[in-house]
Amino acid sequence: MIRNIIFDMGNVLIRYAPEYFIERAGIEDLQDKALLLKEIYHSPKWALMDYGKLNEEEFEEDLLSRLPAHLHQVVPELLRHWNLPEPIPGMAEFIAECKNANLGIYLLSNASLRQPEYWPKVPGHKFFDGTVISAIEGCVKPSLEIFQRLLKCYRLKAEECFFIDDMAENVDGAKRAGIDGYVFDGDIAALRSILSSLGVGL
Repeated sequence: MIRNIIFDMGNVLIRYAPEYFIERAGIEDLQDKALLLKEIYHSPKWALMDYGKLNEEEFEEDLLSRLPAHLHQVVPELLRHWNLPEPIPGMAEFIAECKNANLGIYLLSNASLRQPEYWPKVPGHKFFDGTVISAIEGCVKPSLEIFQRLLKCYRLKAEECFFIDDMAENVDGAKRAGIDGYVFDGDIAALRSILSSLGVGL
């Protein structure tokens, strides 16, 4: 029986779309867009922030030393404020339904050490019973270790948990830990149907 729902954050609770963030910052030149995407979101240093080995201040200093001057003004927005909550439609209401059904609600996210700062702005955060953040733990999804840490921290049984993530490799990681899961594509009706088939009444 499923007693706990574990949520990813990016593209499950809030939007994570690097190309969109760059356009939202007013960048129109195609070469500039490609450069910012490469140097920020696709950089190995972004991954280091998820591991907690680098913070935004250090990454920003490095970026400003390498990017052309005309792009300097957008670096803070792209690095520090991408997470201005743009909620996934209907997700906060879905989480409330899960809570009303007496399910445990948990977050498991690859995110930097800043995550606790903006977490209170994420719709639905108040319903969560606990969070596990990669930068704090020093390990990331889809490693087996981070799923095991969540189970141990909150004394959860893997077979009683269900994991929702937008990336198949992360759901596969959960399954290696004995946790069933679902690759979420924004369709909450489909997600609700999957849970119903597992005996979860919402």
